[in-house]
Amino acid sequence: MRAYLSSSIAVTCAAVLTLPLTLATPAVSQSLGPPAASTGVEPELAGSTQSLPLGPLGGGERALGGAATGAAQGLTRRDVRPFSLVGVVWDDARRELHGTVEVRTRATGTGMWSDWQAVGTHNEEHGADPGTAEGASGAVRGSTAPLWVGDSDGVEIRVRPELPGQPDAEARPETYGQPDGDVRPEAYERPDGEERPAGRAAEGSELPAGMRLELVDPGPEPGAPEDRAGAATRTSAAAEAAGSVANTELAPAGATEIPALSRARTEATLAGAAAAKPYIGPRPKIITRKGWGADEKLRERGFVYTKSVKAAFVHHTVTGNRYTCKQAPSILRSIYRYHVKSSGWRDFGYNFAVDKCGNIYEGRAGGVAKAVLGAHTRGFNTNSMGIAVLGTYGSASPPAAVVTAVARLTAWKLGLYGVNPKGTTYLVSGGGNRYKKGKKVKFNTISGHRDGFATECPGKRLYSKLGTARTTSAKYQGRR
Repeated sequence: MRAYLSSSIAVTCAAVLTLPLTLATPAVSQSLGPPAASTGVEPELAGSTQSLPLGPLGGGERALGGAATGAAQGLTRRDVRPFSLVGVVWDDARRELHGTVEVRTRATGTGMWSDWQAVGTHNEEHGADPGTAEGASGAVRGSTAPLWVGDSDGVEIRVRPELPGQPDAEARPETYGQPDGDVRPEAYERPDGEERPAGRAAEGSELPAGMRLELVDPGPEPGAPEDRAGAATRTSAAAEAAGSVANTELAPAGATEIPALSRARTEATLAGAAAAKPYIGPRPKIITRKGWGADEKLRERGFVYTKSVKAAFVHHTVTGNRYTCKQAPSILRSIYRYHVKSSGWRDFGYNFAVDKCGNIYEGRAGGVAKAVLGAHTRGFNTNSMGIAVLGTYGSASPPAAVVTAVARLTAWKLGLYGVNPKGTTYLVSGGGNRYKKGKKVKFNTISGHRDGFATECPGKRLYSKLGTARTTSAKYQGRR
């Protein structure tokens, strides 16, 4: 999720889709307006967001920033309301943050402060494509990656600009070749012959204007006493029903999970899907938005679709690995709120999420079997899906359960659209990345985020497992 080339792209979606399933597909609905800017705590919704403006830091921090490039900004240690996830946003989504962001937090009830932790400044490789209603809403803000810090009630932050001539702190990955002997995708070849920079010097390292620290409280777990008591004021029955209706062919409305099926039963549910047979994997268990406690009032109303699902892009969330799988729903609610209320997106950016125990979660609303347009891989959101693995996998290896979950999910979802997980496909660039709008680019059908954008994501260690995921996914589909 750390970017090396800024980018913004786009694609709008179709109205009513014809999917290779016997599932009803709702028509696209237009959003009723962008989310309001975060201006403080919003107790009427599940969870809350504190938005604290950053200011100049004096003394040694000013010296570190350098007189020619502006002082470092941040906040000194302070008490705040409880929160569990942090991030930094700024006014202009077109501006990149060239510098370092570090935060330390105080654990609730202990008085113990953490060490300084780095926050990923993943400049623009996520988000909606320009030209879509979401991308052109005027509500989108620049943002860092979110960082999960656990229950906290104190915070300190420092943001240091790059010095002139200093290479990007987040240098590009050393290798861009595919793991496990796979063919290098065309996405690595620059059409104009331009060499990929090894690390760009700061063009002008002034920090973006309007930087704010976002402190997100995910709220109570679904079904907790305090959650039940305030449910009526937080999520209307209509909004909750809208979030469930897209999956009614797979599970009853209001279900907290979509049950797993055997391969035979999965095929039996697709009587009209000739393209999917005989190569479709068994449907895995998927925890729904209701199951992880998504507040459907946060997102924009309606669903937005693309025509098909031709490829899956695997990501890591860079939220850190210091979480238990029991906390995963809280992390998802925090990221969801950060994407919508802080970053100005219409909904959760990814189509699916996977925790380190291998649990699979529904992401952006619209139906897990449908081709929902996400905001995960700029320039290539159309006809693809994004899978976010919770955690950071640059130096830490993903558990085997993660790779298995990615394989199971892609065997099923790509299988619905007749896609071979070990194959390749072409996607059309939406522009705003290193390819001109309209250029066809070749990808593996299971790719990493870095295959579509100059970024470390999904981390070196997770990326190296994608070859295994492809092979395993194909086996789940019954391919040799």
